[in-house]
Amino acid sequence: MMNTKELAKFAYRIPEACTATGLSRSFLYEQMAEGKLRAFKVGSRTLIATEDLLSWFEAYKTKSSPKTEE
Repeated sequence: MMNTKELAKFAYRIPEACTATGLSRSFLYEQMAEGKLRAFKVGSRTLIATEDLLSWFEAYKTKSSPKTEE
């Protein structure tokens, strides 16, 4: 039997995504409006799937990191 603490989080509500990333609510909503961060509704809640949040964060991190010359 699986313990509930072992269950992975499938999606984040906006306040949870803000806490997890350290980014503001308005910035995340801007990214969603621009189509850069995927989100979906379940009832009245806006959710961001964990894999979408991680892939967006990695893409943003890669885009923002300075290029090094060899």
